[in-house]
Amino acid sequence: MQEHLISSILSEDSNLPSTPTSDASSKRLSWSRLLQKLHSVDSDSDNQSSSTDDQSDTGSISLPDLSESEMFFDPSEEALCKDVVQLISDNLTEAKDDVLHCSKLLIPEKLLEHIGQELVHLSVSEPCGLRGALVDLCVEQRDNCEAVGQIAVDPYLVPTFHLTLVLRLDSKGLWPKIQGLFTGRSPASPALRHALKLSTGFRVIKRKLYSSEELLIEEC
Repeated sequence: MQEHLISSILSEDSNLPSTPTSDASSKRLSWSRLLQKLHSVDSDSDNQSSSTDDQSDTGSISLPDLSESEMFFDPSEEALCKDVVQLISDNLTEAKDDVLHCSKLLIPEKLLEHIGQELVHLSVSEPCGLRGALVDLCVEQRDNCEAVGQIAVDPYLVPTFHLTLVLRLDSKGLWPKIQGLFTGRSPASPALRHALKLSTGFRVIKRKLYSSEELLIEEC
């Protein structure tokens, strides 16, 4: 474009009558006009480019980054998860006499909350979601791991993955000092039995039942 302008200006100047005395001034005038026009063209080009960039920025749509759970999470899973957490709590309470042999079992609300979050996290990538889970409950007591119960989230569906929740007893903080306040005797047994409290930390083991992938073990 600039070459075209130069040729145009030079052709305009060549049509002007020239005299020996005015050649030098005519050349200076031609170069001055050429520089002015080139500057004007560059300014217009910059304005058009800036306008195009502005339109491009205005018209562009930026999508927010979505995590895996946000992309695939089904809102109905939240209600199902609450039901499963309640079943876990009920199973633990029922196991205090026969399996855990304690007069009272204290289950922290924070533990149930963490279990619910982990259930959602581990089921979000599964083909049937949380409905395809088979959950085993265990409690570490002394050197043993006691099986508390098993929950098939949807008994009419073939499970797609297996979860083992390994819960721990609370042995730190203030609990050991006040544990005796909850000690009592069961009507079925006159023996003195201690109350137990579960820790908020636990281990979860996931195994997919439709593939040969390695076990996934998470400390929560």
